[in-house]
Amino acid sequence: MNAIISASELATALTGDAPPVLLDVRWQLTLATASGEPPFDGRAAHAAGHIPGAVYVDLDRELASGPGPRGRHPLPDLAVFGRAMRRAGVSSTRPVVVYDGGQGWAAARAWWLLRWTGHPDVRVLDGGLPAWEGPLETAVPAPAEGDFEPVPSATGLLDADGAAALARSGVLLDARAGERYRGEVEPIDPVGGHIPGAVSAPTNENVGPDGRFLPAGELAARFKELGAVEGTEVGVYCGSGVSAAHEALALAVAGVPAALYVGSWSEWSADPARPVAVGPDPQ
Repeated sequence: MNAIISASELATALTGDAPPVLLDVRWQLTLATASGEPPFDGRAAHAAGHIPGAVYVDLDRELASGPGPRGRHPLPDLAVFGRAMRRAGVSSTRPVVVYDGGQGWAAARAWWLLRWTGHPDVRVLDGGLPAWEGPLETAVPAPAEGDFEPVPSATGLLDADGAAALARSGVLLDARAGERYRGEVEPIDPVGGHIPGAVSAPTNENVGPDGRFLPAGELAARFKELGAVEGTEVGVYCGSGVSAAHEALALAVAGVPAALYVGSWSEWSADPARPVAVGPDPQ
């Protein structure tokens, strides 16, 4: 099963006998600014217009726990996540399609969580809402309660020690912008740089100018060049486990299984005992 779906494919699926559950996970990383601009409000964006039938899911409250020593977006409480999914109509026997405002990070976080907790059929709308050419609605959806019960997989998740080990034994990809990887700038976390041994692989290089994923063959070639060859274990991290989920999605499109370090740099850099590498080389 492909991990992504085009807007035209989604339009067709929504008119079929078994239309997918739609999740709207619009979200933006918000940084404090001197201008005092209000943070992005995904719920308000959803209320202003969404793909018909789509239910809003709050990344910060339902796809993550509160920030703390485990990072800015640690794993959600599974009871909270499960209730949110069932409220949205998610059932184990019905396909799910997730979309966001176009960046793909938030939708990928929902995709990864659902896949990691056992849902067999989840896809992300390639290009997000901007790719959708159909009508929008403002009505509040009221889907029937779903039956999905999240059961975490024994694989696919890395902690800090596992990420450090994988950077030496396999390939650990850093999905952040190159300047953050190199330690030239760090707008959020206390220390700049990267996990020693990790390879720079910015998420934005997985998509074209329209925000849609590059063809699977091009993605596979990119990741192969970065060391993700057959037989090599692959992991990925970012700042807080959101854009890294998008990298994991790109790897899935390319046919490369990858584990996710959810705590990512926000957890790693909060511990002064953990080593930090700077510059362009993995070290």
